[in-house]
Amino acid sequence: MTTSMRAAPFTDPASAQRLERAAAALTAHGFTVEVLDDAAAERTRVKELIPEDASVFTGASETLRLSGIDEDINAGGRYQAVKPRLLAMDRATRMDDIRRVGATPDVIVGSVHAVTETGSLVIASGSGSQLPGYAGGAARAIWIVGAQKVVPDLDTALRRVEDHCLPLETARTQKVHGWPSAINRLLILNAEFQPERGTVLLLREAIGF
Repeated sequence: MTTSMRAAPFTDPASAQRLERAAAALTAHGFTVEVLDDAAAERTRVKELIPEDASVFTGASETLRLSGIDEDINAGGRYQAVKPRLLAMDRATRMDDIRRVGATPDVIVGSVHAVTETGSLVIASGSGSQLPGYAGGAARAIWIVGAQKVVPDLDTALRRVEDHCLPLETARTQKVHGWPSAINRLLILNAEFQPERGTVLLLREAIGF
């Protein structure tokens, strides 16, 4: 890793050249990739990509919350939103149903904690609830990724997860739930072998953690 890359904060949007490099590598690895200007553009694109009345699960994501996509999906009435169904289920008696429904939606929408210029997606999780859908349980996956999440390689991606994302997520979970977050599970997607299953919407602006 170069000195300049070590010095660059994880909040800086990647340059156009680095975004294109990441997009090209992801495409070569079987992902469908689009580079969009901003959150408004990707919010519109997500609506175009998801069929009306599809079952859709949203992973916990500041990117989805800030862009309005979380509300579009879970409160808009256009889709069969999975998350409200799961929250209404009794966790003491219906955990098997909760696991099954969350793992196999028609579409899962979320973000990642890092995308590498070598073509990998990195997602950390405390509970792991979104990871089965991301890894292959959902028929289709859509990830919205801010430009600040582009990093050179996996080593830098893992450092971003631990040094940058975890403290921010811990502050959020402490405020919302009263406990810290943790990197209990880590998913690295190096390729997508099912054509058109995995779509990455790369933004030219920073959004989310």
